[in-house]
Amino acid sequence: MPTILRAGPYRFFFYAGDRGEPRHIHVERDANIAKFWLDPVRLQRSGGFTRRDIARIHEIIEQHHSVLLEAWDDYFGS
Repeated sequence: MPTILRAGPYRFFFYAGDRGEPRHIHVERDANIAKFWLDPVRLQRSGGFTRRDIARIHEIIEQHHSVLLEAWDDYFGS
């Protein structure tokens, strides 16, 4: 599970087994976890995050979108 980004209390990462899925990122904070598709950016699922957290995470993903896509392509191949 490589960590791609840390922003505030959030950790953004991939699972090694994610290769067969569309590009996405997992986010965790404490016991909460979410999964966001990256193209386009949208929430796929969430467990425990508030709406405010989800909005903030979405904003962080948008701000770092090109870095996250590049990290995906570097890790899994284009």
